[in-house]
Amino acid sequence: MMSWLCGLVGDGIAKSRSPAMHEREARNLGIPLVYRLADTAAWRGNAGALADILCWMERFGFNGTNVTHPYKQAVIPLLDTLSDAARAIGAVNTVVFRDGKRIGHNTDWSGYAANFQRTLPDASLRRVGQVGAGGAAAAVAYALLSMGAARLDLFDVATERAAALGDRLGNLFPEAQVTVATCVEDVIAEASGVVQTSPIGMDSHPGTPFSADLLQSRQWFSEVIYFPRETELLAAARVKGCQTVSGIGMAVFQAADAFELFTGLVPDRERMLKEFD
Repeated sequence: MMSWLCGLVGDGIAKSRSPAMHEREARNLGIPLVYRLADTAAWRGNAGALADILCWMERFGFNGTNVTHPYKQAVIPLLDTLSDAARAIGAVNTVVFRDGKRIGHNTDWSGYAANFQRTLPDASLRRVGQVGAGGAAAAVAYALLSMGAARLDLFDVATERAAALGDRLGNLFPEAQVTVATCVEDVIAEASGVVQTSPIGMDSHPGTPFSADLLQSRQWFSEVIYFPRETELLAAARVKGCQTVSGIGMAVFQAADAFELFTGLVPDRERMLKEFD
């Protein structure tokens, strides 16, 4: 029987739930799969060591690896080819080793889209306000525009980063209106829904990226953070009466898409979500 060896490269990923998700679903499907972490925080690695990590993974016979912060952009020059979505987003979170080639994919966007459509299938995408323009934000924005968002307003405290993302998305989706705001209030006030993609709210970055008082009950609110399971802002949005989308589904569905790329087998996504909970 064929077996699979997969992994995750990142910095400070000791608490990642990816190994459990992948190995548990493999057991459910009756296949042998091992998923290992390459945590550069454990040996003070850096982006310059990424090339060595990929080389050793290939030598040890890995079928593929996920890639997370801070290497989603740094890994791109080390790959042979990219999927259309990964090229458009400018970030890779999944690398498949096949036929001597390194193929980069992005399943963050597809995982976000699947979770959003499953949770709020009738949500208005007339005008979406997005807070954050970093690594995960590009994938989320790509997903929203792919789902048909008519207008996307971006804000990030790093104004140049937001402007660069806005320019790229505007070129990719000329039929949509993509704007960049200079203050967070401007992306929230008239939005039909609000997406939070900054790291603020994580256990390692406590707090909120903006005041929950800015949200209105008529809006939906989406969070990409899943550790903790419920951020302070997500809880506040629920209290205000907003329809909400947690980051848990995105985490599970992006893993499911990566699992399928690694193995060629279709995982039971609903089972993965249930077992994650």
